[in-house]
Amino acid sequence: MTDTDALPEADALREEGAKKSGLLWLTVGTAPARPVWHVWLDGASWLVTARADGAVEQFVPGLAEAAEALVDLRSKDKGGRLPGWTARVTVVAPNDPAWEPAVLALHAARLNAPDGEEQPARWKRECDLIRLTPTGPARDLPRDAGRTVPVGSPAVTRGASPFNLSIGRLRRRGG
Repeated sequence: MTDTDALPEADALREEGAKKSGLLWLTVGTAPARPVWHVWLDGASWLVTARADGAVEQFVPGLAEAAEALVDLRSKDKGGRLPGWTARVTVVAPNDPAWEPAVLALHAARLNAPDGEEQPARWKRECDLIRLTPTGPARDLPRDAGRTVPVGSPAVTRGASPFNLSIGRLRRRGG
């Protein structure tokens, strides 16, 4: 019997969804839900957050000070919404025994690290390591489709694409 067999069905779905998807939607207080990357390790979601906006890493205002947050997952296979949960928020200090395994897992999962192997040292100086531990059973899915207005971002399209004469041209075949 595996650990998953001992879990209720909704908890097993939560764990499987969190393991497969590197993205979750996090709601802190009354702020709108925002996407964050994470890894699932030892029954919790782990993530790194910058201490200030405008840093290299993702920034989630108020997360380090919050006691709990709402977590929602998406299905990696179909993109649908999976049952979410309420999580206890814990800031894990560098001297905690859980720090190193979590940082190693996050470092391995981090795409396009700007400083390569120096990244964990930068996290130690500039970021908070957050553990989101599920508290209680999974929440029911909302009756709406879960649609919301995305959080604003400085990553925007520059404007219209330049005029291109080759779009729509037919190729001549043969000769």
